[in-house]
Amino acid sequence: MTEEEKHEAIVAAGITKWFGEGATRTTAVNGVEFVAHFGEMLFIVGPSGSGKTTLLSMISGILRPNAGTVTINGADIWKMNNDQLADFRLNTIGFVFQDFHLFPRLTSAENVAIPLILKHRDWAESIAAATTCLEIVGLKERSEILPVKLSGGEQQRVAIARAIISGPQILILDEPTASLDGDTGKKVIAFVKEKILNQDRCVIIVTHDARINEYADRIIHMEDGRITGLDKGTE
Repeated sequence: MTEEEKHEAIVAAGITKWFGEGATRTTAVNGVEFVAHFGEMLFIVGPSGSGKTTLLSMISGILRPNAGTVTINGADIWKMNNDQLADFRLNTIGFVFQDFHLFPRLTSAENVAIPLILKHRDWAESIAAATTCLEIVGLKERSEILPVKLSGGEQQRVAIARAIISGPQILILDEPTASLDGDTGKKVIAFVKEKILNQDRCVIIVTHDARINEYADRIIHMEDGRITGLDKGTE
């Protein structure tokens, strides 16, 4: 493996996804190719219906492409069986959902600890690790608070803490500012770039919020299921 290859986090090669058959077939993603690197914050932008969410699902191991390959840190994820893929996702990919997906009856720490509980880790050990992650995102003092008592920005940071607790190499944020006001959204993305991104991690952000483009290292533009442009960030 060359030095260049060592720095490749995600390699998408000709990935295509369609839904339906015959006259009803609709192609959501058509022959998309790109490389994302460790130490990089890569944005995928485009209007609604451009294929962003479908692409995100394929590179995160949720939706199988009809054609093409997705390689993450040298592993062709779509050659894995279902159990291998589930284990790979749990250990390698952290996902922050657009609507946070926090459990309303669990405290911040308990929400963050969920990935470790799924790995059958000791409860007390998991809560301690969760508290450490909450400290990283500046919410240690909110560890016993229920989501309903947190602001939108705080809920987003709890979701980020949950996504990083397993030390994932790939962190994916789906429309992370959609539920936040402009200033809070910028603060969250700036925080991710400063505190969460590192040389051993790649951050992928899918967004249509041009207000946060300044934080991207590179920006992939999508339209009608294809990549239409690739820009350097504007910071």
